[in-house]
Amino acid sequence: MPPEVAREQTSKTEAKPMGISLTENAAAHVRKSLEKRGKGEGLRLGVRTSGCSGKAYVLEFVDTIQPDEVVFESHGVKVIVDPKSLLFLDGMVLDYTREGLNEGFKFDNPNVKGECGCGESFTV
Repeated sequence: MPPEVAREQTSKTEAKPMGISLTENAAAHVRKSLEKRGKGEGLRLGVRTSGCSGKAYVLEFVDTIQPDEVVFESHGVKVIVDPKSLLFLDGMVLDYTREGLNEGFKFDNPNVKGECGCGESFTV
């Protein structure tokens, strides 16, 4: 059975999910990484309890999508999220930036209320 693909809710009492999207830079970086690995369905984005502020992002490449996971597609790349993490990530835009010698993913999450000083964790 294929994983649930995010779509508009039809019930008037249920909120419509905003979803998770990638910028073109982030999608290009993920595509290149998947090609280099030689396999993979997409990028799993999650949240775990950690750090000074309580929550931290988890990113990993996905070889098998689980039946209960929600799948979004952005710029041709699948973003896979477990339902519990989606509560904290809904509406997020994931970017990939290079600033000087530093490069990495940048999380633009509308649910974040605060971040720790080191930038490794957040609160919602």
